[in-house]
Amino acid sequence: MTAHTDIIADGWVARLPTGWRPYVLLARLDRPIGAWLLFLPGLWGILLGRPSPVEAARLVVLFGIGAVVMRSAGCVVNDLWDRDIDRMVARTAARPLASGALRPRQALTFLAALLLVGLAILLQLNVLSWALGTASLVLVGVYPLAKRVTWWPQLMMGFTFGFGAALGYAAGAGRIDAAVTALYGAAILWDLGFDTIYAHQDREDDALVGIGSTALLFGERTPAFLAACYAGAMSLLVLAGWLAGLSIWFYPALLVPAALLLRQVLVLDIDDPALCLRLFRANREVGLAVGAAILLGWL
Repeated sequence: MTAHTDIIADGWVARLPTGWRPYVLLARLDRPIGAWLLFLPGLWGILLGRPSPVEAARLVVLFGIGAVVMRSAGCVVNDLWDRDIDRMVARTAARPLASGALRPRQALTFLAALLLVGLAILLQLNVLSWALGTASLVLVGVYPLAKRVTWWPQLMMGFTFGFGAALGYAAGAGRIDAAVTALYGAAILWDLGFDTIYAHQDREDDALVGIGSTALLFGERTPAFLAACYAGAMSLLVLAGWLAGLSIWFYPALLVPAALLLRQVLVLDIDDPALCLRLFRANREVGLAVGAAILLGWL
């Protein structure tokens, strides 16, 4: 595979003051897809919880801001843990901590500021959400370690990013029940699938430095694994809709995200990192389509 990086240091980033750029790159603000993928399960949860329209709009705004902030915080934690590994991986060698553009002390100060903003957002939610949001910090802290001890860090990523489904539902409905359990399971399997695609960008470097991933574990069998993950995710979405009492319109609407996921399975080439990145990014549209299906299910 051709060495490449997904850091976007030109464009609007290049026009920022010099001292700001390493922090923007550390937070991955040049690549908003991660914030989208953190936000979307939360959006599903809010919509499935069916708060009033005004409350739903308020929660969507809060979760949107929170997704950017907490995704940034997660990136800081990840890069603090991984800075030595990142120096040995072509795609990540230019990251601010790996390259020396920022020192760990500076990153920790930035992390503290992000967490304070995240706390301010969390305090705008209900008490159940406070408990769940606090618990999610354990996942954020542990996730970067998974690649060192297991072949399944992408599953840990699913538990972490998918947690927004439970948090969004708790914020919107004020409870946790069987419907959101199914929704969270769907988010976990969806995340597991698309993060396996993403991990194929680093497959060779990961093998050299001795860290695990589902991309390495499944290799050429990835399309079959991906199909199983996505089929499981869609099945759990159907179950979540049934448990929540969504109308018949929800089910045909799910054919749109199902078709988008099937396309990923069919066109995947694990030896084309640029294609893997495009397919990974295409999951924003998948998540939005699921959200639209939930909305239709309340008609």
